[in-house]
Amino acid sequence: MTLHMKVGSAAADAAAVLGRLGVAETLWTGGCRPVRSPVTGEIIAHVHDTPAIGVAQAVDRAHAAFLNWRSVPAPRRGELVRLFGEELRAAKADLGALVTLEAGKVTSESLGEVQEMIDICDYAVGLSRQLFGLTIATERPDHRMMETWHPLGVVGIISAFNFPVAVWSWNAALALVCGDTCVWKPSEKTPLTALAVQALFERAVARFGDAPAGLSTVVIGGRDVGEALVDHPKVPLVSATGSTAMGRAVGPRLAGRFARALLELGGNNAAIVAPSADLDLALRGVAFAAMGTAGQRCTTLRRLFVHESLYDAFLPRLKAAYASVKVGDPREARTLVGPLIDRAGFDLMQQALSDARAAGGTITGGERVEVAEGADYVRPALVEMPAQAEVVRRETFAPILYVISYRDLEAAIALQNDVPQGLSSSIFTNDMREAELFISARGSDCGIANVNIGPSGAEIGGAFGGEKETGGGREAGSDSWRAYMRRATNTLNYGATLPLAQGVTFDV
Repeated sequence: MTLHMKVGSAAADAAAVLGRLGVAETLWTGGCRPVRSPVTGEIIAHVHDTPAIGVAQAVDRAHAAFLNWRSVPAPRRGELVRLFGEELRAAKADLGALVTLEAGKVTSESLGEVQEMIDICDYAVGLSRQLFGLTIATERPDHRMMETWHPLGVVGIISAFNFPVAVWSWNAALALVCGDTCVWKPSEKTPLTALAVQALFERAVARFGDAPAGLSTVVIGGRDVGEALVDHPKVPLVSATGSTAMGRAVGPRLAGRFARALLELGGNNAAIVAPSADLDLALRGVAFAAMGTAGQRCTTLRRLFVHESLYDAFLPRLKAAYASVKVGDPREARTLVGPLIDRAGFDLMQQALSDARAAGGTITGGERVEVAEGADYVRPALVEMPAQAEVVRRETFAPILYVISYRDLEAAIALQNDVPQGLSSSIFTNDMREAELFISARGSDCGIANVNIGPSGAEIGGAFGGEKETGGGREAGSDSWRAYMRRATNTLNYGATLPLAQGVTFDV
């Protein structure tokens, strides 16, 4: 599907899209929190913050719904998610347009994010018939031991601006088929897309017919709203996506009340271009991974290690790609790089470039591009570094790619791993030994390790997440559904005696 929005007033476009998506006007007008479009710099809405008591009420409603929903057969729960997927399909163009207006993504990426929501719904529908445990061998005769999985409760979801709808769906689709309910705090920078998704979900609930009220609720606000959700005793799991600093605040609060944390935090992702690499393939992979979403993906490529034998041939081609990419209004058909989310993002990028220059870096790009007054557009920056300086080791959420030459592959892997974050990584090579080393226990220490593709563009079929300061959480595919359930081990005695395990005797 393609969508070419007419470039004009972001506020008018947002109002029209919200109306078509069924969001009541009272939800996006009259509030005290302004919503600014990074596309034009305009204020496009004013939403109402949820007070602390409102968060508690939302959780109480969700808990009451859980007590009902947990007894609904899982395949029936999957039917609700299937209907929601249908609503997403019908509204894909409009929801994608809203993502562009509120988060600044180019049209193809916004539509791709909505497609990701549709895909996880499909995945969850199939999963609703596969929530299985194990039968376990027991040492006691006439006994059977097994594990069973049960719904967990209310799942709190805290999402970030850069994937304003997909991250919620990764969690919510699985949680709902597992028998849980959800309370969602979107980024305060992107509340409109959350309100739109909630409206679509409510359409699916109406078609479903007998779902309890409160299965999914949106709460809006800043840190205080997030803290109220994290601290609520009836929320046994919080999935939080955002900065490492946010994770450091959320994790201990949850640990303090013995709740579960599913954290998706920082990423400082690297790629290695080895001597045998297909350079055409590597160029395309690096360009998208480093410049897509204006460098504002958690899986954005931020560090590139190029073998010294290829460096002089590869770098000029990469610089040419950086010079040719169109930076501009993401609603325009040919635009590949849209705006940064706000001025704070621009300032952080400029500070990082200043630090890189002080550490000996040579910078190409990084300058402001004038597109709309009040909006923050920049040309992606390519920074040739003599070594992995401190500025390279920290994550800057902006389109900066640090490039370093290497001689030995194991040394390059060590440099790749020598950062606090551990989300995603990749290598471009046609050497089987290099590829296998990279994905082995001695290779990348990241949660995602790719060969001949970049570190971004994960699919919902594989569990998504990383290690170290990335938080250790896993969302989407594989067996990630288990995070949203509680496990019970059951032993059944169908005999007439009572043998004890480990040979213990206790006769009375």
